[in-house]
Amino acid sequence: MTTNTRRLTVGQALIEFLANQWTVDGDIRERTIPGTYGIFGHGNVAGVGQALKEYHETRPGLMPYHQARNEQAMVHQSVGYARMHRRRATFASAASVGPGAANMLTGAALATTNRLPALLLPSDTFATRTTDPVLQQIENPRDTSIQVSDAFRPVSVFFDRVERPEQLFSIALAAMRVLTDPAETGAVTIALPEDVQAEQLDVPVEFLQPREWHIRRPLPEKGPLARAVEAIRTAKRPLIVAGGGVIYSGAEDALKALVEQTGIPVGTSQAGGGSLAWDHPQYLGGIGATGTLASNRLAETADVVIGVGTRYSDFTTASRTAFQDSGVQFVNINVQSFDAYKHGSQLPIVADARETLEALAGALDGYTVDADYASRIAAEKATWDALVDESFAPSGLSRPGQTEIIGATQKASDPTDVVVQAAGSLPGDLHKLWRVRDPLGYHVEYAFSTMGYEIAGGLGVKRGAPDRDVIVMVGDGSYLMLHTELVTAVAEGIKIIVILIQNQGYASIGHLSETVGSERFGTLYRKQDPERLDFQGTEILPVDLAANARSYGIDVIEIAESPSAIDDLSTAIATAKASDAATLIHIHSDPLLYAPDGAGWWDVPVAEVSTLPSTQAAYEQYVGERAKQRPLLG
Repeated sequence: MTTNTRRLTVGQALIEFLANQWTVDGDIRERTIPGTYGIFGHGNVAGVGQALKEYHETRPGLMPYHQARNEQAMVHQSVGYARMHRRRATFASAASVGPGAANMLTGAALATTNRLPALLLPSDTFATRTTDPVLQQIENPRDTSIQVSDAFRPVSVFFDRVERPEQLFSIALAAMRVLTDPAETGAVTIALPEDVQAEQLDVPVEFLQPREWHIRRPLPEKGPLARAVEAIRTAKRPLIVAGGGVIYSGAEDALKALVEQTGIPVGTSQAGGGSLAWDHPQYLGGIGATGTLASNRLAETADVVIGVGTRYSDFTTASRTAFQDSGVQFVNINVQSFDAYKHGSQLPIVADARETLEALAGALDGYTVDADYASRIAAEKATWDALVDESFAPSGLSRPGQTEIIGATQKASDPTDVVVQAAGSLPGDLHKLWRVRDPLGYHVEYAFSTMGYEIAGGLGVKRGAPDRDVIVMVGDGSYLMLHTELVTAVAEGIKIIVILIQNQGYASIGHLSETVGSERFGTLYRKQDPERLDFQGTEILPVDLAANARSYGIDVIEIAESPSAIDDLSTAIATAKASDAATLIHIHSDPLLYAPDGAGWWDVPVAEVSTLPSTQAAYEQYVGERAKQRPLLG
C-alpha cells in the first residue's frame, strides 16, 4: 500500500503536527497546543525557528509564535494557561542548546510537581557528533552521550530524544498521550538535536491530520465506592479536603451539591482554592500549615477525611499534625493511584473527581451530619470570618501590613478576577484570607512555590482568560528573581495588574528564620557591614523597583508612605482596572505585621546543638510540635 507523504524537515513536521492536535473533554473541544514560545539560538534557529517562520508566512495562524525574555518564564506562562483551561491545553516552549535548555529546568519541575501540562522542546547537540564538542556542549568523559537535556529526565513525566528523523512519529504521539492524560500529565520533554531538527524526511500525511485526544474520566469502582460510603455514613465528624483535582475535573458543582446534601464541611489546599465560594456555609477556607483556624480545628477532630484531588503535601497535612483523631480514616479520591494511596489510606478511590462526587451524592442519600456538628461548623466559620474582617481593617500606618494590602485588593477586585501568586509570605496569607468567588479566581502555585513565577504565570493566566482581570501579587524578593516578562506584557499589549509589595527582604523566610532560631540572618536587603561581613545592618539598599518596572515601558503607580496608603492603593487598583494597559502598583509594607494565626504547623528542622540561645529555645518548641506527628494517617 502506498502512503501519501510530504517532504518536510523534522522541525516543520513537529510544528505542523502540534498545530493539529485537539483535546476533547465532553462537549469541549480545543487546540491542545494553541501556540509556541521560543527563544532562538544556534541550537534551534534553523530547525524549530525556521519552521515557525515558514508557517508564519505560508499558513498564518497555524502555529502562533510568542517571544519571551527567559526560558524558565516560557514554561511558567504555559502552566498559568493550562490551569485556566483545566489542563486541556498548554503551550510548547522551544529553547536553544546548553544554557537555553537548562534555563527551562525549573519550569519543568514546577509543571510536573503541580500536575499541570507543559510541552518542552529543548535543543540538543549534534546527533552525528561530527563537530564535537560544539559550543555549549556538556562533556562527560565517562559518558559522552550525556547532554544538558538529560537533566530533564527526573523532572519530566515523559522524556525522549529524536536522534533520527524517523523517530519523530512515535515520540510525538507518545508525548501527546502523556500530556493529555490527567493521571500522568506534567512536563513533557522532547529533546531535539540541532542537526536533526533541520534534516528532511518523508512525513505520512495522516501524521499531520487533525487528531483528537479525549480526556479520560474514569468512574469509581463499585467495591472501593461502597467501602467509602460505609465509612462516611458512620462518621460523626467528616471533613472534605478539596485539592486541585476538583478544579481540573470541573467538579465544583458536584462538590457543592454533595456538601449541601450532607452538610460536610470543606477545607482546601492551595491548588483547591475556588472549589467552593468563600461565603458558602460549608466552606471553612484553607487547611493545613497555612490554613484557617476554622479548617484546622475541624481537621483536628475529624474522624473521616475525604480527600478529593489532593496530593496531601506537607502543607496540607500540617506535616502530618493536622489530623489528631486516633481512629481517623482517609477516603482518598484521585485519578492518580500514587496520590490515592498516600498516607497509608485503606480507602482509595482511583477515579475522576467529578464522577466520584456525583456517585457519592447518590449513594449517601439521606445522610447528613448531626445538629451539633453543623452548629460547630457554623460557629467556627463565623469566628474566622470575623478575624479576617478585623485583619482587613486599615491601620492608618504609613507602611501597612500585608493583610491590609490583601484586604484592599480583595475589596477592589471583581468576582471573576484572578489573583496570582507563588512564593514568600503571600501564599500563606492568601490561603487564609483571600475570599475566592469564582472556581478559577485563585491561582497560587504552591506545589513548587517558585520565586519569580508570578509575573510570567500571570501572563499565562491572562492568555488563558483574556476577559478577566489578572492581579499578580508579588513581594520584592520574588520580583527580583524574574521580572523581565514585564517586557513581554508591553510587547504584546497583555494587560495584567501587578501589585509589588516591597518589604526590604525575604519576609517569609525571615519569619521562618526566627522560628528556628536563626534571627533573620541573611534575609534582609541591607548593605554589607564591612567589619561584620553580614547584611544585618540598618542601611537599606537604595534600589528603586518602581523605576526598574517603569524602564520596561509598563505603567507604574507608586503609593507613597503615608497614613492614607491603603486608600491610595484602592484608588490605584481602580485606575489599573479601568486601563487597557499593563500596570504595576508599588507599595511598601511592614513585614512584621502578621496575619491571624491559623494553628497550623510546618516541619522545618531546628539545629539540635547550638550555642545560640535563640536556637536552643526554638529546638525545645520544635520537639514539642514534632511529638504530634503521625507517620501514617490511614
